[in-house]
Amino acid sequence: MAMTGSVQSDSPKAGGARAGPILVPELPLVEFSLACQNLASPARDRKPSSMLQVSVVNTLERSLAAYSCTEIVEGTRDPLFLTGVTFPPDYPLCEDTVLKLTVYDVRDRSAETRSFLGYASFSVGDLLKEQQLTLSLRTSDGTSAMGAVVVSRLRMGEAQDGETEQVAATDTTGQKHTVVCESPEGSVRDKDSGPLMNAAEGTSPQCSAVFRNPVCKVYSFQTTDSKWMLVREKMAECTLSFHIPKQLLKLYIQEDMTRIQELKGLGDLSPHWDNLRKEVVIHLGQAISSYQEVLTELSKMGGTFFKPSCCKAEKYLDFIPINLHTQRMQVTSPKQTETAYDIITVGAPAAHSLGFKNGGLRRQLVRFEAEKKSFSTTYQCIYFSPEDTAKARGVLASLSQLQPLIFSLADQLMQAAQQRSAESLKEALKTLCDTTERFVHALKDKLVKTALLALHAARPDYVTDCVGTNGSPPREDGPALLKRQNSVPPRVDYDEEEWDRVWTNVAKSLNCIIAMVDRLQESDNEQAVSPEPALADVITSHTPDADGWQEKIYPLVVTLKDCVMEVVDRAKKSMTFVLLQEVACSLPQGLLLRQRRDTVFSQALTALSCGFITRLNAGMQDGGFLRQLHLVGVLAQFESLLSTYSEEIGMLEDMEVGIADLHTVTFKITEAKSSDVVDLQPKVCGWRECYTVEVPLPRCMFKLLPAEVRGQLLHVYPVLFNVGINQQQTLAERFGDISLQERINQKSLENLENYYKSLSDNSPSKCLPSFQMQTNLEELLGTLSQHIASRKKKNVEILWLAGVICRRLNGIRFTSCKSAKDRTSMSVTLEQCSLLRDEHQLDSEHFSRALDCMRSSRLSRAESTHWPVPETGSIAEPKPASRHFYPVALLLVSSHLLVVWLILSLVFLLAKYQ
Repeated sequence: MAMTGSVQSDSPKAGGARAGPILVPELPLVEFSLACQNLASPARDRKPSSMLQVSVVNTLERSLAAYSCTEIVEGTRDPLFLTGVTFPPDYPLCEDTVLKLTVYDVRDRSAETRSFLGYASFSVGDLLKEQQLTLSLRTSDGTSAMGAVVVSRLRMGEAQDGETEQVAATDTTGQKHTVVCESPEGSVRDKDSGPLMNAAEGTSPQCSAVFRNPVCKVYSFQTTDSKWMLVREKMAECTLSFHIPKQLLKLYIQEDMTRIQELKGLGDLSPHWDNLRKEVVIHLGQAISSYQEVLTELSKMGGTFFKPSCCKAEKYLDFIPINLHTQRMQVTSPKQTETAYDIITVGAPAAHSLGFKNGGLRRQLVRFEAEKKSFSTTYQCIYFSPEDTAKARGVLASLSQLQPLIFSLADQLMQAAQQRSAESLKEALKTLCDTTERFVHALKDKLVKTALLALHAARPDYVTDCVGTNGSPPREDGPALLKRQNSVPPRVDYDEEEWDRVWTNVAKSLNCIIAMVDRLQESDNEQAVSPEPALADVITSHTPDADGWQEKIYPLVVTLKDCVMEVVDRAKKSMTFVLLQEVACSLPQGLLLRQRRDTVFSQALTALSCGFITRLNAGMQDGGFLRQLHLVGVLAQFESLLSTYSEEIGMLEDMEVGIADLHTVTFKITEAKSSDVVDLQPKVCGWRECYTVEVPLPRCMFKLLPAEVRGQLLHVYPVLFNVGINQQQTLAERFGDISLQERINQKSLENLENYYKSLSDNSPSKCLPSFQMQTNLEELLGTLSQHIASRKKKNVEILWLAGVICRRLNGIRFTSCKSAKDRTSMSVTLEQCSLLRDEHQLDSEHFSRALDCMRSSRLSRAESTHWPVPETGSIAEPKPASRHFYPVALLLVSSHLLVVWLILSLVFLLAKYQ
């Protein structure tokens, strides 16, 4: 599909303002196919290679707006164009809008030189009335020209059988092709009849809020039984391209500002640790200023929904994914239900503005962790692993969430006691117990106690004979120093059991509240069954007394709050000290790596959010998918076409870490406050290593979901498969190293197998979709494992099998290369045509022509890419982009060839400029 990449050139806005007034009510979807008859031959020995361009006439401004063009059909005077024309429902057409059709003869495909053969024009109203028009061509001066154009209206969703009306044209082989096949009036199914179609057309409020500027194309392809299928491609920009990164930047800033406040709240530290704290605060402040600057620049860019590849190295756009688009191929074929296939195309998540001189994230993180212990020795810190620091952030986040929640529930308990409502008191107590249990469980980690000991040793009043003259620990040499730095400081005037007593007091105070509530309820029950009281007792019971429920529970609730506050204060300080040491012993490399990781994660999360919303809208009424979503989660399969050569190695290393970080992301489907666009945009909350994306749905859609999906955390299982396919990958395979690609594929295979096992254990197989190709999933996984182990060069079967398995598992498909243009376009078009062949009986003889048709006018010839077609063995091999490229590989073979190449190059340059 060749609609991958920037949509500016194909958007209706590209050729000028949209023509014609808006008709009320709006016209139905306008789609039509095109064919020509009896075109003039440009020469006796050559038949025309024709192409037809469609333009919209702006009668008010007397101008033309180029809308679309067909593929090139070679060697026939009666071409049938497989590429049709489609105007989406929101395009401002009216019955008086005039469309101009211009026919060209393309003499040289590579140079795109063309000659004018004639033009014809018609109004939309004429097409709606007649359904089919035969228009005579005219020359530029208005006189008659040889040939005619046949315009036939298409209707998506119509069955195509032998009783339909047909118009035929002859292609280059002389075979008859049906241009249009329409059912009798009344048998046409409305385009918005099903939920899948609603999602495809963007008719749901949520789709309209997230996807903008759609570009549509329609094709007619022949099936094996000589029938015709209609194929519509729809590509749209995603508003999340800027929406998600801006939210993440705000969360990054908020988290770092909170960290600064927590560092300042550590209290007095020894001079050594106090200096480290000041240095960390300065660096965090610089990071905040940098993120605020980027956020300010992004806020100025209104009305933009995607980042083109030419801006990939812009600093202020580094958090924005490159060329993020969503694509849907919708197929209507004879005797089959309407089917749609979605795919998300995006440039590889990578920090282009930071460069790849030192490699990507994976290489830099491995090197950084190896050097971290030496850094900790230099800064005299305790070494904490990445798992410890991630756990510390999680504890801090849990405390920030659970403390106010416990206090709020305790107040509800007091309110229920004041009302003497036994049922409300019981419910409030149950919720308070569950929340407090989570709170205590989060603190039962050895890391908290270890950090408290380390913090105690960093206090100014730490024992003087254990501290150096500058407040830092005394210098030691040799193995003693390494042992000292990788262990907890010795306990001096510190009771190790003190922390256990502190957090245990929380559980004890809660138990006291439970016991008091039980006694109050028992007493109330006894009074309910006791004999009728005397008059004096009744009067006494209505007077205020010290034995009321609230008065008895109040001191116990105060004690609980005090215990919680003490625990929170100590735990926050200890976990903040862990993060202080983690940052201090890695300045400034650690913060630079974190910035790079934030950048890559922002791009990856934006693409994932786009894919999740697309998949959710497509499966709103698919009970099996919703059940799978709840029980296991959704699979997100990223297909990468990056080479393992030069800078693209760094991009792949960035992408590997960014995709892996997505496993901590969860989604939550919520009910939108209203149907306004603002209320339907997803919201990101959480902190690093633990983000949740809330996806709001309109009330009418939210009600369709099963109860177990509403408001629940839904997990994501990301996998990444990479196969380089360009000429740089050829160099890498012959003279370089492809171990990175092999390791990524092997790891992703293991994750894919684990996901399938989890799905098989928790969800029945009937939840999965059915396909024409009935290959067992275990067999597909086994075949994929064999291809990965075979180490075959440019083995695109890995990508094909991974994509098939993903669709069979109700997953989300992503395709990426450096800029989501040429290689991505080739991959997606090949996948689409293969789906048409395997699932919709596309005639194998017309496979290549259908592939060329979908790629026409879109695929840049700047790259040489080799794509074996799955299960056919044929290979598409465009000519190399540069005839002087091949000597570069030979330079690595012999130093003599280098000298010869330099001499020949010098002679060539001298001859050229003379």
